[in-house]
Amino acid sequence: MIDIINKIKDDFWTLLQESNSPDKIDSLRVKYLGKKGDLTSLLKQLASLSIEEKKSTGALINQLKDDITLKLEEKFKYIEDQAFKTQLLNEKIDFTLPANKIKKGKLHPITLVNNEIQAIFQELGFIIAEGPEVENDYYNFSALNFPADHPARDMHDTFYLDYHEPRLLRTHTSGTQIHVLEQFKPPVRVIMPGKVFRSDADISHSPVFHQVEGLYVDKNVSFSHLKAVLQYFLESFFYKGASIRMRPSFFPFTEPSVEVDVACVICKGKGCSMCKQSGWIEILGAGLVDPNVLKNVNIDPDIYSGFAFGVGVERLAILKYGINNIKLFYDNHNFFLEQF
Repeated sequence: MIDIINKIKDDFWTLLQESNSPDKIDSLRVKYLGKKGDLTSLLKQLASLSIEEKKSTGALINQLKDDITLKLEEKFKYIEDQAFKTQLLNEKIDFTLPANKIKKGKLHPITLVNNEIQAIFQELGFIIAEGPEVENDYYNFSALNFPADHPARDMHDTFYLDYHEPRLLRTHTSGTQIHVLEQFKPPVRVIMPGKVFRSDADISHSPVFHQVEGLYVDKNVSFSHLKAVLQYFLESFFYKGASIRMRPSFFPFTEPSVEVDVACVICKGKGCSMCKQSGWIEILGAGLVDPNVLKNVNIDPDIYSGFAFGVGVERLAILKYGINNIKLFYDNHNFFLEQF
């Protein structure tokens, strides 16, 4: 049995030298130390030996078992260390290589359009004001001459936070007119950009969008002033010589009221799919400030007059940049934003 022990020891040492991977080390462990391994088999054979032989031979087998366990652990650690060193060499950073470019952020098209609108009206002497997004019924409806039974007050158009108080998410930036006129007396030239909220659920609208409201109140302000300002704005925003037309309409806070169309920015009025072959695109609503609105803020309509207008920022961005899906404004995909 001594010869068998020595033979196992020599064979193990030879195989250990040839083993160069964790899997091979594990195979050696199973071969010599497993339940059916060579050393386990030798231990089972001790039963046939005398008591003296059992003591001496058992000690040799146990010693060999301890030696094999230690050598396997040492070889496994050595293989791991070598693999780590190789990994470090392979992943070594060459600091002389140029660094990867860091992509610069881009302004969102809504921001770009808002900035351009504000710049154009600042050229005309308009200041910029902001109002609260959470309003009460007075500022959003009553002070703007909305009748008590106006359909815009209904739940299907307005997000009410508390129907009995009531507080609500503003449905337009027009309410900021009232805040401004309560604080400043004419002459007042102001634009009011901001987010607005309406309970629209169809595919072509969003419940949250952006508006810019404009207001000019002074002595002897007329409809011709309104047309001149809007002509200047739309030509500056789209292209020089852009034609506009005004169609009679109705808004509670202006009288008379108009819808303003601009000659299609794609076909220049010739007719295309964007303008549905009409040559015109509806762009904003406007009108002279209703005398009742001026009375609500203690401004005498016999002395002062004014005009107001409101334009949707998303609509302007769609026409300016040829965007064909309103969802793109809210997805924030890089492929979309990088174009601006």
